[in-house]
Amino acid sequence: MLTLSVSSATSNAAAEMTTTPLMQQYAAAKQKHPDALLFFRLGDFYELFYEDAKTAARELQITLTSRDKERAIPMCGIPHHAADQYIPRLLRLGYRIAICEQMENPKLTKTIVRREVTRVLTPGTALDPTLNSEENNFLAALCFDGGKIGLALLDNSTGDFRATEFHGTDANAAMAQCSDELARLAPAEILLSDDSALSQNLSPQMQDLLRTCTTTRLEAWILTLDYTAPLLKNHFGTRELAGFGLEGHAAAAVAAGAVLHYLRATQLGQLEHIDRVRYYEHSGYLQLDSVTIRNLELVEPLMPGARRNTTLFHALDHCLTAMGKRKLRATILRPLVDLAAIDERLDGVAELHGDLRRRESLREAITNILDLERLLSRISLDSAGPRDLLALGTSAAELPAVAQALTTCDSAAWQRLRNALDCLADLREAIRSTLAEQPPVHLEDGGAIAAGVDAELDELRALGQSGKQSIAAIEERERQRTGIGSLKVRYNSVFGYYIEITKANLQNVPADYERKQTLVNAERFTTRELKDYERSVLGAQERCLDIERRIFAELRQTVLRASTRIRATAETIAEIDLLAGFAHVAATRNYVRPQVNGSGVFEALAARHPVIEWHMQQGSECRFVPNSIYLDTEGPSLLLLTGPNMGGKSTYLRQAALLVILAQMGCFVPAQRMRLGVVDRIYTRIGASDNVAEGRSTFMVEMTETATILNTATRQSLLLLDEMGRGTATFDGMSLAWATVEHLHEVLGARTLFATHYHELTMLSEHLSRLKNLHVTVQENPAGIVFLHTIAEGAANKSYGIEVARLAGLPRAVLMRAREILRQHERSEKREIDAQIEPQRANVQMTLFTPLSQRIVDQIQALELNALTPLQALNLLQELQQEVRDGNPAPVADHP
Repeated sequence: MLTLSVSSATSNAAAEMTTTPLMQQYAAAKQKHPDALLFFRLGDFYELFYEDAKTAARELQITLTSRDKERAIPMCGIPHHAADQYIPRLLRLGYRIAICEQMENPKLTKTIVRREVTRVLTPGTALDPTLNSEENNFLAALCFDGGKIGLALLDNSTGDFRATEFHGTDANAAMAQCSDELARLAPAEILLSDDSALSQNLSPQMQDLLRTCTTTRLEAWILTLDYTAPLLKNHFGTRELAGFGLEGHAAAAVAAGAVLHYLRATQLGQLEHIDRVRYYEHSGYLQLDSVTIRNLELVEPLMPGARRNTTLFHALDHCLTAMGKRKLRATILRPLVDLAAIDERLDGVAELHGDLRRRESLREAITNILDLERLLSRISLDSAGPRDLLALGTSAAELPAVAQALTTCDSAAWQRLRNALDCLADLREAIRSTLAEQPPVHLEDGGAIAAGVDAELDELRALGQSGKQSIAAIEERERQRTGIGSLKVRYNSVFGYYIEITKANLQNVPADYERKQTLVNAERFTTRELKDYERSVLGAQERCLDIERRIFAELRQTVLRASTRIRATAETIAEIDLLAGFAHVAATRNYVRPQVNGSGVFEALAARHPVIEWHMQQGSECRFVPNSIYLDTEGPSLLLLTGPNMGGKSTYLRQAALLVILAQMGCFVPAQRMRLGVVDRIYTRIGASDNVAEGRSTFMVEMTETATILNTATRQSLLLLDEMGRGTATFDGMSLAWATVEHLHEVLGARTLFATHYHELTMLSEHLSRLKNLHVTVQENPAGIVFLHTIAEGAANKSYGIEVARLAGLPRAVLMRAREILRQHERSEKREIDAQIEPQRANVQMTLFTPLSQRIVDQIQALELNALTPLQALNLLQELQQEVRDGNPAPVADHP
């Protein structure tokens, strides 16, 4: 984490600057931006000095030099045309960068070139082309207002600007909700008040989050409603904030205003692409906390550095546009809970699912549409070149084909999208008629404006085109005059036009030639005629650039006036891409439409894991083994799953959660049939991890996550708990797991999958009416065990841990000794376990499935009743009664 402050003191480096005009100019710029690396434009390079140079040289692995040999001023630089390769690397490391540009043409001024900082780049405001097209790059701001927390998020690269509030029974509850939202959206930079008391009140979870991204402190007066409300109203040109949903949400409004303040301070330009902010209710979506997102590998792999194609996002990603990919990612993290919205999406997917021609026609129509949102942002911030505007125009040219393809679709979703699609015909024509067919990358290169747009520009270009003939004529005339056949007239950006003569011909140089430069094998000269020609040509070129700048600026303003329309079109294309991608996945992978309703049922027949199955289809592995699931809040609401490691328990749990997420995204699911009562939140307790820095052990993390589930889940939630209690002593862990199962059944009543190695818990099915035992099946043979990956009813009878260890390659001697120790422990542990769970026996009627009762049954079966006398029978009954009390039955052989 890099913590920055926009109110810190001026850098000491400014006081060390030399007194040259250039370095005084640098010092003035650095004084205004002490916390940023100052990229100071000198000709074709961006130069950095002093500590900035040392930092950049270290992080970018470039050479550190010196500007002043006596004072040894550290210096390093990068070519200005390669800045896009270097700057993103510094931003990803958390640095701020101030760009100080030359504001005048060096060729047209005889004094030092005026320079100004035109933009400050930060991790949260980056626009560079290296941004991942499938992810948003959010800048976040937090406002703490008593028990409420306001959160605003802006993706400067797309213009997506939103705000919300969190509040709960106390400040900790609100902070936990806010932390989950931040973890889900993963902002690159977070704005906070510089109030020192604030840092002391942040929760450990919030502090952990702030360590993972750049944190920028703003002065406290910025985060006030008196300042931010007028700022927002002025920017959006409104008298009230009610139209954005911010009325009555002061904390959210303050956070949104802080974001806008920071953007204005750093971008130093127009922000036309930020044309609205919207308030959203985070409770209006299926809630997924950071633990669940991580455990289910929704958008990032569970293990850092692992291949990203293990995620649900990459398994589903058949989107063809950058907007569609970001929409898919956002939809995975925020599935719907509104039944009407879910059904509308499912209807749209169903219409294209069975119609290959219509589906591919629509997908083909959007294939060549580029990232409209990010193009618009670059244009708004004046960082776009001619090719960016051309890309916008060529993308707009694809829209009529999309509209035509939508006319063949009848469902409500497609009709809504067809009505919302603006084909931007006027904008497309303006760009087409203004820009050249193949404009340069940079406007300063010239030739960006098409012929016929401006008469004066055409005349000046004609003069420039005739220049080649003029130069050729001068060259031929000078050859004849001097008798030097190798004489050449050339041009470069440093020396302008010159005559080059080899040293062997220097004796023939006329007296009116003026020496300009000496080379190893030649000399360069100029003449009065060449100087006059150079002035006329360069003047014409500069005038051409002035005209092109003016026309390009006018075209840019035309585009910006349509920014709201462009953004709406981008959102429409994103949703079209999303639904068409869902239909493609469903058709090619044999997915079916889920029935989503308001019941408490979750039924999936012959369901498959979408990510694992996708991987199997990519390779030559065997077919995924499907399994069914049935949960109902009315019963069975709790499935207790037992079986060996590697058998597939965790896969079954994750599969259930992914099916729910897919269904509530409006996507078809990998199953033969699925019914789902809408889930409000998914909780997971899967796997082991610790947080040593915070002094939290693996078991402490496990218990914290479990506490969150038990304290906040509702009857409509889906709970997934795997191997709870394994991080502590056997009996402690089993007791906690036992009590948790009872609480889930008796108090919460939520649909729950509970995987465990504590086989003793299976006896709870005898007195918990909505609990059902399941197990993963294993086939035993002389060579070992085979995992069948099938879920069946009933409890598992073994854990097969030693067999799994054998498959892992443990030495044979270790395995044999383990089996011997296991037999000893099984005999002694039976008595210990019986004693440990004795308090529960008041609630659990002794059955034939308990270890103690089974042993008593064995004794009774071994008796020869005809040989017993009445006295022996009474004595035996007394002994059996004592054994039940002590939990230690006597050997059967002691009785006849």
